[in-house]
This record gives sequence, C-alpha cells and structure tokens, in this order.
Amino acid sequence: MLRFLPLLLILAYALAMWFFSVWRLKRELNERSTPLNDPQLNPLLDRLGAAMDLPRIRAHVYEIPAINGLAAPDGRIFITRGFLDRMHKGEVTPEEISGVIAHELGHVAHGHSKRRMIDFAGQNVIRSVLLMTIGRFLPFIGPWLIGLALRAVAARLSQEDEFEADRFATALLVKSGIGAEPQVSLFRKLERLTGGRRSAAPAWLLSHPHLEKRIAAIEVNRQRWQ
Repeated sequence: MLRFLPLLLILAYALAMWFFSVWRLKRELNERSTPLNDPQLNPLLDRLGAAMDLPRIRAHVYEIPAINGLAAPDGRIFITRGFLDRMHKGEVTPEEISGVIAHELGHVAHGHSKRRMIDFAGQNVIRSVLLMTIGRFLPFIGPWLIGLALRAVAARLSQEDEFEADRFATALLVKSGIGAEPQVSLFRKLERLTGGRRSAAPAWLLSHPHLEKRIAAIEVNRQRWQ
C-alpha cells in the first residue's frame, strides 16, 4: 500500500487543484455576469429550447470585452459582453450568437467539463510516473518530451470535444429551423473579429481545430441532417 502512496497523493493534489479552479471560475462568473435578456436573441433561444422540448434556453452575459462563449462546469452557458457588443454594432448577427450558444450547449450535453476533470487528473499522475522513471535516464530532454507528449494528448482530446460540440450545434440549429449557415458564417469572420493571427504551433498541439476543418465538418453534417 505504501508504494502507491506517492501516486495517491499526486492524484489527490490534482483533484484538489481542479476543484479549486472550478470554485474560482464559478465565483468569477457569479460576480461578473448577468442573465441574458436580449430582444433580438430571445426568439432564437425560444426556438433552440423548443427543438429540445424545453422552455427558452437560459444564458448569461459574462461582462468582459473578449469575444467568446463559455460552458461552465455547472452547466451554465455564457456569452461575453464583447460578443454582444459586436452584435449590436451589426458585425455579428443574432443567429450567429445563437450558434455559439448551441455549441456551448453541446459541451454541456456531452459532459465535456467532467471528462476533462478526469483527463486532467490522469495526465498529472502519468506525468509524475514518467518523470520518476524516464526522467531519471533522460534528465534534460526527458521531461521536455514527456510534457510535449501529454500536451499533444490534451490537444487531441480538446479538439475532439470541439468537433463533438459543433456536431451537436449543427443538429440543433437545423432542427430549430435556424439552420447551420450562421455557424459557418461566424467561423469565416472569427479571425477578423478577434484580431488574432493563426498560431505558429503545429495543429496537433492546438486546443481547437483549424477553422477550415471545422467548417468542412459542419458542411458534411448539415448535408446529412438536412
């Protein structure tokens, strides 16, 4: 039993850090968010809810200037104030915002936050075990290779989550009558809206798939469900 004590301590530490991160994020969202109640979005949220035999989808406004959507670990959906400001300026349509909300609903429906909790804890245990074994024989390059490999695994899992949430969103948007075109049109303007440049890191180390791949996957799913 004692031989497994270091691993159990590592696992307990990883879980404690994750729960602390969740608690801190929840506090941040509670302090800096308000319920979303927008006359342009409410009819679309009604349609998304009706497509799932539910009342109007509830979402919240995260009061930060960034352009993003968020599915919190407790299941709440958030749209940033920056996104809504762009909508009110006419740079983003309400239908495109509804596509973001549908995507975040996909993360909630598939339990991605809980899945990532397990992955995070498991990767920390694996990292510690590998550092205690391989790291001893390769003291300099070993930790770097271990970190790179685990980063690649985490990126692969994150990209799969994004594709899965996109599939859910496409199906929901088609069923609600909104259609998948807003989902595609937003991706085509997203880099310009965020003012970001494509990362120089290889695709297999990125947390999100390249936009072209996401658009291609959405088009395939749209043809299937329409």
